[in-house]
Amino acid sequence: MSPEDLPPVAPDVLAEAVEQLSARLRKKLDAAIAACAEHATASADGRVTVPFGEDAVVTLCPAPSGAVTHSEQAVCTCLLAPRCLHRAAVLGAAPIADAEPPGGAAESAGREPSTEEDPAPAAGDDLVQAADAALDRAAEAGLEPATGNGGTPGAEGGPVPGGTPARTTGASAAAGVRPVVAGENAPTALTAAQVRAATALWEAAAEALSAGVTAGGAVVQAELLRAAHTARLAGLPRAEAAALRVVRGLRAARQRGEGQRLGDLASAFRELLADAALSASGAAGPGAVGSTRRVYGQGGSLRVFGLCREPVLSATGYGGVATHVMGQDGSRYTVSDVRPGGLARARGVGTASVALGGAVLDHAGLARGGLRIVGATVSPDGRLGAGRGVSATPLRGVDWSEEPVAALFGRPVHDAVVTALDGLAQEDGDRDPGLLGCDVEVVGAAGEYLVARVTGEGPLLRLRPAHPHPELPHAANLRRISGYPGLALRILGRPDPDRAATLRPLAVGPVPGAPYTLRLPEEWLGRADLGYDRLQGSHFPREAPEAAPRGPVTAGPDALADAPLWRVRRLLETGVAGGRRALAEAGRGTDAAALLVPLRRAGLGGAAHLATALTAEADRRPRDAFGRLTDASADGYARAWLASAVHLAAAERALVLASWA
Repeated sequence: MSPEDLPPVAPDVLAEAVEQLSARLRKKLDAAIAACAEHATASADGRVTVPFGEDAVVTLCPAPSGAVTHSEQAVCTCLLAPRCLHRAAVLGAAPIADAEPPGGAAESAGREPSTEEDPAPAAGDDLVQAADAALDRAAEAGLEPATGNGGTPGAEGGPVPGGTPARTTGASAAAGVRPVVAGENAPTALTAAQVRAATALWEAAAEALSAGVTAGGAVVQAELLRAAHTARLAGLPRAEAAALRVVRGLRAARQRGEGQRLGDLASAFRELLADAALSASGAAGPGAVGSTRRVYGQGGSLRVFGLCREPVLSATGYGGVATHVMGQDGSRYTVSDVRPGGLARARGVGTASVALGGAVLDHAGLARGGLRIVGATVSPDGRLGAGRGVSATPLRGVDWSEEPVAALFGRPVHDAVVTALDGLAQEDGDRDPGLLGCDVEVVGAAGEYLVARVTGEGPLLRLRPAHPHPELPHAANLRRISGYPGLALRILGRPDPDRAATLRPLAVGPVPGAPYTLRLPEEWLGRADLGYDRLQGSHFPREAPEAAPRGPVTAGPDALADAPLWRVRRLLETGVAGGRRALAEAGRGTDAAALLVPLRRAGLGGAAHLATALTAEADRRPRDAFGRLTDASADGYARAWLASAVHLAAAERALVLASWA
């Protein structure tokens, strides 16, 4: 049995088990974790047993939710239990459980929490009871329980009393500004308990960053999990989620998982440290705290028209579909159905019925049709809920060349990208950029890209699959399109915030009036969803227009790749991988000159200054006359690393925006 097959464990259960170990046993914990999962066996009743020799057997008895949420659900037969190495090793080998899955149990089905019928969290009633017990213990210790959004009413679920989403109109709607629930942007006043919890989380994250992947074993991860659990109890769910991403990234890096990228772990550290520092300062702005449950406000009556649908596939085993729709005023919404099931569910649910007000459409029909919704409920990020008071009737869909959808393709791409990336920077938690529409002319394939030029002497774009999974048709459709240079396409997709002039198409369609463009079936209503529909030879024009001979296809200059900022990124990732000592070594001697000179020559003096300060702080280890450290805190090092990481992210974002001009 692999570690992924073990039942997930709540963060506080693992943190408590590691804390109970003696210093001698903690040194042996990482080696014990590496060897225990292969001997695990599962029984029919859901129990998992892991033998350690002849005298010790660890048994995990997960709750009905499938997760180990209480310390009593993990028992060992040895004499030292529960303060034994065996029990802590098994808990450390198991995956980390989410306090609540993305979107919650109700939202995964497209419903918002109702006051008439409170949906149980997907982690099960046992997890709720464990959280209540932990809150009681925190109250005894002096922690003040707080609401999930820093005291804002309505954060625990259900519609905000009297809340009405202020849908955008005019130019703002055409720009894709999402609907906002009333009171969403009210100033967040952090409690003293939240500030203390954020401070503790900052200290734990700083120590984990200083240790790096090489020394970030189970003990370091457990300290971070304990701080994350404290942050959850204090009402800082966004900071807790960031900490869990860091812990999972550390585990994947230490296990050298196939999908692990050091850059992703560095980004997770940057988000965690930034959130913790802002909350610890007590000056956190709107959205910095996050919420434990998505809030739905009353949206009144809506008429929405389908744009496209896309498969959703997460690394944690969730799969489903998200259908994008647009209101008459240009506001954009999504109807999603994401639940556990992975790839099989993501592929099959694309034609499943839409769970929204008794509508008889499936997701394929909604993507090309429309709905009249009465009593709509809308979340701040534009998700449509399916409460008991919602009713919906089908409408005729509109072509991409008809209003209100046509306005999506009439905006300059640079302005649309600025709006999409600005919205991404202001969103709470991990979100994708907004949708962008444009007309392009296919140039051809260049390596891993499909190169296309925006119509009207626009920029040269690199088109990449929206999802790289080989079982999804994104890549196959782009390969087929690349065989038709000169083809005019209307594209709806997402700009890649980490790559210069890169677009990830979700759907394509013919350009109205263009002679050499797609020939799609009438029932497709002028669009093909690249994640579900497969383009065939009959969908393309038979005769290519006469054109001048074309040379080798190139993706054009890449300002982001050509800039020496990659040296700063490598320095930051060196610190994440090897810790403080490795980063200090990288800033000495000739390595320092190779880092700083190209940055200054390129006019990136700010990046060079911050890199110099970072390497100096990493190498600063003051000692007394006996060789003992006089300042063992990692606070200064974490602040220097965070400053350089934030500057790097801002500089890369500026280069990405410039590439769309």
